[in-house]
Amino acid sequence: MDRVRLVALLEAVARGETTIEAALDRLRTLPFEDLEFARLDHHRELRNGFGEVVFGAGKSTEELIAIVRRLADASGRVLVTRVDADAAAALTGAVPGATYHPRARLVIRSDHAATPIADDTLLVVAAGTADVGVAEEAALTAEFLGARVERLFDVGVSGLHRLLAEHERLRRAAVLIVVAGMEGALPSVVGGLVAAPVIAVPTSIGYGASFGGLAALLAMLNTCAAGVVVVNIDNGFGAAAAAVRVLQRRR
Repeated sequence: MDRVRLVALLEAVARGETTIEAALDRLRTLPFEDLEFARLDHHRELRNGFGEVVFGAGKSTEELIAIVRRLADASGRVLVTRVDADAAAALTGAVPGATYHPRARLVIRSDHAATPIADDTLLVVAAGTADVGVAEEAALTAEFLGARVERLFDVGVSGLHRLLAEHERLRRAAVLIVVAGMEGALPSVVGGLVAAPVIAVPTSIGYGASFGGLAALLAMLNTCAAGVVVVNIDNGFGAAAAAVRVLQRRR
């Protein structure tokens, strides 16, 4: 139950178009619904500005289908992260309108667009093509949550002129998510070029000494560009959630 639907329901009761009993029936699962194996938080959007997102890894296919169906029935919109191809096939087959984005490993089901957060732009920047999966997880998540998103990919520091050629786009963004693997230098460079908040995402892309993204994570945590904040390795979703909160406060 999001704010728009709740307001519409209360207005319908006030106009006499819906009975109090019918409205109570719509609200019966609030603030959460107990499915025994999961407790679905139907109040989260009212509290936090966006609804519960389902982490797909580690859940059985049956559990995922049950959770997504109930969330879709309640709000019409569901985002599932970290979904492998087999689980995605089962979900898209069982839940009408669900769409799989394989590179981002997201399943999205939406019967209406999110309320736009603001006219401000969130710019998602990726160092290399190998980082695009994490960058797309961030971009698609932010779009699902109502952000106006632009993408700027393959502008890593090994060819710095590619990034500098896009300085105006960097400067215009209200908030930036910068995704990089290897040595993780790109967020430091971007953080030195812009005044807007920069959210850095280390990826697990790299050779042996990158230690599955640990080298990039530590480099970003030690950045000399003041004000850059860092999320966990490959956590495009977390970066998008943080960026959306920044945009919500701007609004």
